[in-house]
Amino acid sequence: MSVIEEERVRGAVFKDINAEDEDQQPTVIESLCMNCYENGSTRLLLTKIPFFKEIIISSFSCPHCNWTNTEIQSAGRIQEQGVLYTLQVKTKEDMNREVVKSDSASTRIPQLDFEIPAFTQKGCKCEGFVSRRATDPAVAEKIEEFIQRFKKLKEVEEEFTLIIDDPSGNSFIENPFAPQKDTALTVTHYKRTPEHNAALGIEAEEEENDEKPVFNTNCPECNAPANTNMKLVQIPHFKEVIIMATNCDSCGHRTNEVKSGGATEELGTRITLHLTDPSDMSRDLLKSETCSVLIPELEFELGMAALGGKFTTLEGLLKDIKDLIVSKNPFMCGDSSTADRAEKLELFGQKIDKIIAGEMDVHIILDDPAGNSYLQNVYAPDPDPEMKIEKYTRTFEQNEDLGLNDMKTEGYAEK
Repeated sequence: MSVIEEERVRGAVFKDINAEDEDQQPTVIESLCMNCYENGSTRLLLTKIPFFKEIIISSFSCPHCNWTNTEIQSAGRIQEQGVLYTLQVKTKEDMNREVVKSDSASTRIPQLDFEIPAFTQKGCKCEGFVSRRATDPAVAEKIEEFIQRFKKLKEVEEEFTLIIDDPSGNSFIENPFAPQKDTALTVTHYKRTPEHNAALGIEAEEEENDEKPVFNTNCPECNAPANTNMKLVQIPHFKEVIIMATNCDSCGHRTNEVKSGGATEELGTRITLHLTDPSDMSRDLLKSETCSVLIPELEFELGMAALGGKFTTLEGLLKDIKDLIVSKNPFMCGDSSTADRAEKLELFGQKIDKIIAGEMDVHIILDDPAGNSYLQNVYAPDPDPEMKIEKYTRTFEQNEDLGLNDMKTEGYAEK
C-alpha cells in the first residue's frame, strides 16, 4: 500500500468528532477489569479533533465493581520537538484548565516530590496500600500524610507547580487567557535527546557534514513523501541564513523554516517597529527560533519557538499568528469551546486583520536573545525613523535557555 493510499484509509477510519454522526459508533471489546479481575467492556473510538489531531479514545467499565477508566491516546505523528509545560497553580480556577496528556509525557509536582513517569499505567491498586499498612505502620503513616497533602493541593490550600514533560510534543495545557500571555504558564520547546528518541521508537536523523541542496522528507500535514530544498541566503545589511522549504505534491502543503547561518551574537537584539502605513506589511522579516513577538497594544506575546524560524513578510508573520491563535486552536470548537472564549479569540483575529489593513496604531516588537532576527529597514542605509534597534546583555535565564551557561569556550589548552 502506498503512502497516499494509507492516508486515504486513515481519513476513512479517523473521522471528525461529531455527536450527530450515528455511523460513528465505538468498538466494544470484552476485557479484564484490573480492579476486581472480572470481565468488563472496553469501548474504542477512533476520531479526529478539528484543528488538533487524530486520537484514540478508550473507555472501560466493569458491571461487577463499577470501576471505570477513560484514556486518550494520540494517533497522530510525533512532533518535531518535545514540549515542557510548567504551570504555577495558585487559584481554584487553575484547576479547571483543560489538559491533553499523552502516554509519553511525565507529570511532576515538585512540592510533593511526586512523579508519574512516562509510559506507566495510570492509577494503582488499593489492595497494595492496605497490605503495607498492616505490615509496615511507618510506611502507612507516610502514605497517609502524602494523601492528606495531596487533598490540600487539590483544594488549592497552598500553591504548587505542575510540570508536564512530553518528548513527543503531543501534550497540551490550556491558556484560558489566550490570546494574551499566561503569566502562570511557561511553555518550552526542546530538541529530543537520543534517549528520548529511543523511548519513542524513532531514530534521530544522522548529521551529515556535506550539505545537500535537496533531501527527502515527509509532509508535516499528510505524511506523504516530499522534498525539502535548502539554500544559503545572504540578507542585505544582516547576515547569512539557511532557508529550508518543503513542498508537498500530494496535499499542496507548503512550509519554510529558517536557521541562522552564524553563531549566537554576544548581545541580544530587540527591534521595535511603529506601524504607520499599510506598506509596512511588505517589509521582509527574519524570525529565528529564539525570537519572541510582542504587540503591547493587544497585550500579546508569542514565545520563542512557537512558530519556529521564519523568513517572511510582516504581513505573513501576522497571518501566521492569527492562524496559530484562532484557526488552529483546539479549544475553539467542540465540547472544549465556550462562547466567551470563542468570542475573545475571534475579537483578537479581527484586531490582527485591522493591523494588516493599517487601521490600528500599534508597535511590533521582535525580541531575540540570540541576536539572530531581522526586520527590513526600507530607508537603508539611512536610519529608519519608525524602527528602533536595541542591543542588550542577556540575563542568566536567557543564557540558560540558549544553553550558553554550561558552554566552555576557553581554556581547552590548559592542563
